[in-house]
Formats: sequence, structure tokens, C-alpha cells
Amino acid sequence: MGALRSPIPTGSGSDRRLGAAAGFVGFLFAMELSSGFLQAWFSPVLSAIGEKYSVGPADLNWVQTSYLLATAVLVPVLAKMGDQYGHKRMLVVATAMVTVGSVVSALAPTYGIFILGRAITGALAAFLPLEFAIVRERAGEQSGKAIGLLVGGLTLGASVGVVLSGVLASFLNLTVLLLVPAALMAIALVVVVFFVPETTARTSGRLDWAGAILLGAGLAFALFAISTGNRFGWTSGPVLGGLLLGGTLLALWVVLERRVSSPLVDFAMLSGRAGVGLPILLAALFGAQLFGSQTPIALFVGTDPAAAGFGLGLSSSLIGLVLVFASIAAFAGTFAGPRLGARVGDVTAVIVGAVTAALGYALLTVLHSDTVSVLVWLVVSGLGNGIIISALPNVVVARAPRDSVGIASGLYNSARTVAGAIAGASFTAVMSGFTATLDGGSVITSEAGYQAVWVICGLLSLAVAGLAVVTRGPAADRTAPTVTAVAPAEA
Repeated sequence: MGALRSPIPTGSGSDRRLGAAAGFVGFLFAMELSSGFLQAWFSPVLSAIGEKYSVGPADLNWVQTSYLLATAVLVPVLAKMGDQYGHKRMLVVATAMVTVGSVVSALAPTYGIFILGRAITGALAAFLPLEFAIVRERAGEQSGKAIGLLVGGLTLGASVGVVLSGVLASFLNLTVLLLVPAALMAIALVVVVFFVPETTARTSGRLDWAGAILLGAGLAFALFAISTGNRFGWTSGPVLGGLLLGGTLLALWVVLERRVSSPLVDFAMLSGRAGVGLPILLAALFGAQLFGSQTPIALFVGTDPAAAGFGLGLSSSLIGLVLVFASIAAFAGTFAGPRLGARVGDVTAVIVGAVTAALGYALLTVLHSDTVSVLVWLVVSGLGNGIIISALPNVVVARAPRDSVGIASGLYNSARTVAGAIAGASFTAVMSGFTATLDGGSVITSEAGYQAVWVICGLLSLAVAGLAVVTRGPAADRTAPTVTAVAPAEA
């Protein structure tokens, strides 16, 4: 067992250090803007992608599914390698992979190669975990605000990207349009190479490749089954087989991690009220609410009230503009979250954000007959979700051992993604249980189906608040590497 390493001093008198932190955090903020652009860039042009490669709506699901499956494999590996070999070094690798993947997708001659490019860009989801580790070490006492700024940049980039992509699609051909985020990623690669500092904390031992393969494969099979359940049928062989195989591999992964000397994930880091296990569970509940609600609200505001008796009947372009209100409010919440956390604590900030989001869902459940009412919900829930988005990572980063911030943040991101995919599929099943038949004979989801989803999302938000109360209490000393004895708690 190695000696304890001293944390980097974070005295407020170090103006030079704070100035340097402001500089590289600004560069990371620009990276997250580009990351948000890329994550939102494909949604408005899915129909154009289908026309170019002559594929139908079912096959277009792979545009997002391939990305999600790749993140399940790449994020844990890149995050852990960052803890072992340097977070900046792995951030360079991840940015290079995303740049290459973006170029491959833009220039792909076939749909299969296009999907391969999308899978390579799955390294994008490792940006935040690696950046969190850099910020925690290099930004010192400003790390909470810096993390809020980074997630705010991601939110803002996604908001602008989805609108800008739709606008530029009217003027640019698809290849040129898809090269725009590739160019941004190339610039981001130069930025991280020359302007972002490296961390010093390292975990000892070799990378647990067996654990990485089991975890990545288990999540990938489970996500495949969840993502294709509506297409193949939830009782079909591929879906049941994927769920069974994914669950088995994840169970084997847990057994392996408890036996190897240098595990991919140290379960001691997850256990107890002072560990990161509860915050990661919070992330799963939050991801289910956040990602699971997006498609239902888009479908609702696009429903024609003259035919269905509910909905707003907005066009595709107006739907995008309306939904941007939620992103703008979330962006505001990412700035309010760190300031609120500095006053009352990050856990309390999570509680405030979750209760605010629950209030928004309650408003939407009972008041959704006009655009103004829906916009009020978008602003209220968006603000609450933005506070959670900025405050919850601080809880994870603060509780993670100093040499394991990367893998802890990677698990946080993976928990949100997997839970969001599960919620999306589950909400589809809920909505299919509430149907209405229009005069023309077509069957749609009834108003009660949407209300059921919003009630579930409100309950998930309240569950986040309730579980956050349980996580209150002093955190363990997280400055020591996981391979050493635990030091006495800091004052």
C-alpha cells in the first residue's frame, strides 16, 4: 500500500492559480459547447440521412442506438484509463476519436460506415468525466462553479445546435452540414493539446481489461435490448436474449470486481452514505426523468387539438423553438446551482432542483391546454433540472477518491444514459396502454397517457429529493487513493 498523497493546496490567496484555472476552464467550456453541438446536431436531419442512404425510420434508430451502445463500452474504459495514465491524455484520445468519427460519418459512402462513425463518436460521453477530474485537481475551491459552467456549456451547445442544424439544413447539403461539428471537434483537439493542464493523481495497478469488457458488453447488450424493444417486440428472442445476456455479464462483472486486486470499479468507493453509490443512484433516477420525458412532450405539443381534442398542433420547426425554452431555463439553472450549493450545500441544491422539477410536472399534468401553460412548465422544470445537472456532479466528484474521479464520473454519466434509455422504452409501453381512436380510424396515445408519463416523472423527481435527503451527512476523506488506508476525516 502506497503512502497517502497530499491534495493540491486550494488557498484563496493564490490569485495566479485561480487565474490559470479560469483560463483552462474557459477552454473546457468551449469544448463542451462543441460537444453539445455534436450531440444535438443529428436530430433535425434524420429524414435527410434516411433519404441519402435509402433507409426507413426503423433503421434510423441506429443513429442514436449505435452512439449509446458505444458510450456503454468507451466511457468506463476511457474514464478509468484517465485515472491511471492521465486525464488530459485520455481527453486528447477521446477528442481525436470523436473528430475521426465525425469525419467518417460525414463522408460515409454507405449507411453501415455512417453508423460506424457514429459509434466512434461515442467517446464524446467521456469528455465530462475526464474534465471533472481535471477541474477538481486544478481549479481547487472553484471546482464547484467550474463544473456548473461545464455542464452549462453542454446544455447551451445542445440548445443552439439543434436549432442551428435545422436552419443550416435548408442551405447546406448533408455532407457539408455534418462536417461542421467535425471541424469544431478538430479545433477542440488543438485546444485540449495546448491549453488544458494534466492531472497528477494516479491509481496504481494495471487496467482491469476483463472487468472493462464485462461491464461494457453487459451494458451494450442491455441497451441494445432496451433500444430495440419497441421494434422487435419485448417478448422477442433478440430483446429477451439481450436482456438476459446483459444481466448475466453484469452479474459476472460484479463477482470479478470483488476478487481482482485492481478492479475497474472499487465497490468500497460505492458503499456507505459517504460513498458515491447513492449519488449514482440519484443520477439514474434523474436520468430516467430527464431523458424519458423528452419524446412524450415533443409528441404532445405536435398533436393536432382539432383532431385529438388535446395538444398544441405545432409544426416541427415550432416544436424545436418551444423546447428550446427548457434548455435556456436549464442553462440558467446550471449557473444558479453552484451558487445555491455554495450557500446551502450541493445535496440541498439537488433537493431544491428536484422539488422544482416535480412542481413543473404537476403544472403540466393539470395545465397543458395552451402554449403559455406548456412554456411555464418548460421553464419551471428546466430550471429545476438545470440546478440538478450542475449540483449532482459536484456531489459525485467531492465524494470520489482523488485518484478515481474519472471512473466515478463515468459511472455517473453511464447511470444517467442507461436509466434514460430504460425510461424511454418504459414510457412508450405506458403510452401504448392509453389509446384513443380518431374519426379516421387511426389510433393515437390519449391525453391520459401523456398525463400518466408526467405523473411518473414527477414522482421520480420527488424520489430524487427523498434519496438526496438520505445522502446528507459528512463525506468520507476522498483525498487518499483507493489503494491506501483511509485517512482521518478532514475538518
